[in-house]
Amino acid sequence: MTDESRDEGFRERISRQGEEALGKIAEELAGNPVLTAALSRAFEAREKAVQAQEVAMGALGIPSAADIERLTRRLRSVSQRLEGIEDAVDRLDVRLEGMLGSAQGADIEPLATRLEEIARDVAALREILAPGAEAPPRAQERLTVSDS
Repeated sequence: MTDESRDEGFRERISRQGEEALGKIAEELAGNPVLTAALSRAFEAREKAVQAQEVAMGALGIPSAADIERLTRRLRSVSQRLEGIEDAVDRLDVRLEGMLGSAQGADIEPLATRLEEIARDVAALREILAPGAEAPPRAQERLTVSDS
């Protein structure tokens, strides 16, 4: 056997023994009721301290890390929705440009004339239904009259 292979075997044996010793220590510590109870109380105390900190920060008007995380998630959601709206507006803009581009070649005059006719008809109907009077306020349009 060479010195190098002997050193390698020695290192492996020491490493294995160290791992076994650490495993035994960990098992004994995990099985120790005093240690597990102390760890449990420490975690409970930590949780209570976090809750007390959140209450105190809330009383002072300072947002907690959880508040900031919720706000960040909400902001991301709003941002994604806004991007969707922007995309829809862009698509609508492209469609309108296409429609106006094709309408420029066509004569828009008949459409404008028809719109004017409709406006005159509406004005005439208003005069017939309520001669010389302004339209009733919007709030009064919804009132119901009962027969009593």
